[in-house]
Amino acid sequence: QVQLVESGGGLVQAGGALRLSCAASGSILSINDVGWYRQAPGKQRELVASISRGRSANYADSVKGRFTISRDNAKNTVYLQMNSLKPEDTAVYYCNADVWLIFGDTKNYWGLGTQVTVSS
Repeated sequence: QVQLVESGGGLVQAGGALRLSCAASGSILSINDVGWYRQAPGKQRELVASISRGRSANYADSVKGRFTISRDNAKNTVYLQMNSLKPEDTAVYYCNADVWLIFGDTKNYWGLGTQVTVSS
């Protein structure tokens, strides 16, 4: 019914920047809260940043001041601008969204993730 596709990951040197995108498609009426999560090898998945439909944003302490989450409701796309990247930011980054479907249901979806690798 709904697909979330992350893009923009890659390999970058410490201090560099990347911009991740999460594009939603399918039977969407509207997208509510969206979160970017990450999971490093051997670690639990953690919430990095979240944004409401009204663009109220929250960040993990570890990324405050470096990462910025934003959204384009018309394009059903959420972005994560990541600046001043550190090796400890290396992880697979996942998009998660609460979606109002055109059928009237609300469901939660995950993307498949995009790898971010920061070299020292």
